[in-house]
Amino acid sequence: MKKIITLSVSFLAATLVGYVSHGVAETNNTNNEETREETCKATSEEEIASLFERWNESLETGEPSKVADNYAEESTLLPTVSNQPRLTREEKKDYFDDFLEESPSGEINFRNIKIHCNTAVDAGIYTFTFADTGEIVTARYSYTYQWDGSEWLIVSHHSSELPE
Repeated sequence: MKKIITLSVSFLAATLVGYVSHGVAETNNTNNEETREETCKATSEEEIASLFERWNESLETGEPSKVADNYAEESTLLPTVSNQPRLTREEKKDYFDDFLEESPSGEINFRNIKIHCNTAVDAGIYTFTFADTGEIVTARYSYTYQWDGSEWLIVSHHSSELPE
């Protein structure tokens, strides 16, 4: 009888340890899920619209590295006047080195901004005037911005001349 009680107590203790451990694991999983929850950066359409102005002002510096600073390290540029996608910072600088030679300045003709949690999309039509040649190019565009914890950066930029 004493042996049965000892075995029963041992079984009960093992069951409780397993239950408590399982409960702790569940609690830890819950805590991990809570830690993984993303905090969304509060923003406005005005703030997102100002990001194009920041980009356009960087064009006016004439410095490709200043323009490239607007792009996240892992980002895609599908430019207006090149058939080559630009994925690295060096590829972007190379593109802007040529693009900036004619002193471009952009102006938004139409835009539609959509804001999500730590990302925003600004898409529409813009016109570039090239001061050195007087050429005017109207193009479709889309910028996808991502909040990196300290600033908004471009993660995707597509621009293509209107087909007319």
